[in-house]
Amino acid sequence: MSNEVRVWVDGALVAADQPALAALDHGVTVGDGAFETCKIVDGQVFAADRHYARLDRTLAGLGLPPADREVIEQGVAAVLGAGPTIGFGRLRYTITAGLGPLGSDRGDSGMTYIVTAAEVPPFAPSVAVATVPWTRNERAATAGLKTTSYADNVIALAHAKARGASEAIFGNNRGELCEATGSNIFVVVGGVVRTPALSSAPLAGITRELTIEWARAAGIEVVEEALPMSVLETCDEVFLTGTTRDVHPVHRVDDRELPAPGPVTTRVQQAWAAASATEINP
Repeated sequence: MSNEVRVWVDGALVAADQPALAALDHGVTVGDGAFETCKIVDGQVFAADRHYARLDRTLAGLGLPPADREVIEQGVAAVLGAGPTIGFGRLRYTITAGLGPLGSDRGDSGMTYIVTAAEVPPFAPSVAVATVPWTRNERAATAGLKTTSYADNVIALAHAKARGASEAIFGNNRGELCEATGSNIFVVVGGVVRTPALSSAPLAGITRELTIEWARAAGIEVVEEALPMSVLETCDEVFLTGTTRDVHPVHRVDDRELPAPGPVTTRVQQAWAAASATEINP
């Protein structure tokens, strides 16, 4: 597997270690921007239209105009065509507010467009997760938005990894189960798949959305609802969903061991595999 990261910024391919952003770009000075991470399958972007729609929801939530999809597509074509076909990988495009002052006020120079792509290894068959002492703020201005301000996630993930886990689980300020740093969480209770409702402030994950749709189409009951953090102490199964994870079983939550995959998670994995194999842009 190649470790190369292909990078395109505002119309040009650049080396991954080459400076390509202005020091006063608002994405650098205050983390003012939005991004999407998409799965690459045999050189194609999976669920591209859903990712574009969510990007525009995030930009609108930040008070920024919709993205220019033609510009992003230029970057996507450039990075995907800059080397051998990427069989399995990650494509990320980031839109920042562009040049601005050294504070929270924005400039008017136009937005910055960044597109990157790289091969990634598949995840292990199952994963350990750890809950963290910090919370998501369900009343925050950025609740549910996929912004470039990820410091909370960096801190939480380091906390989880120090405890032998590879993903961190947040609650919200109401004590409800919310999400992981880069994935959504599902639990199985009494044979029913349950996941935090969007009112609990998780990101509206694309894989989450498709998992719910495809599981229900396969006859699996899925409920979106507010869940207490304590459900992780009593549930029968846990799995994560994410861009390159797909449906990813959890074998340990903190010190609690779980079957991975459990029988219901296995059915969800099978539903995902069957449906995702039929269409690249569902």
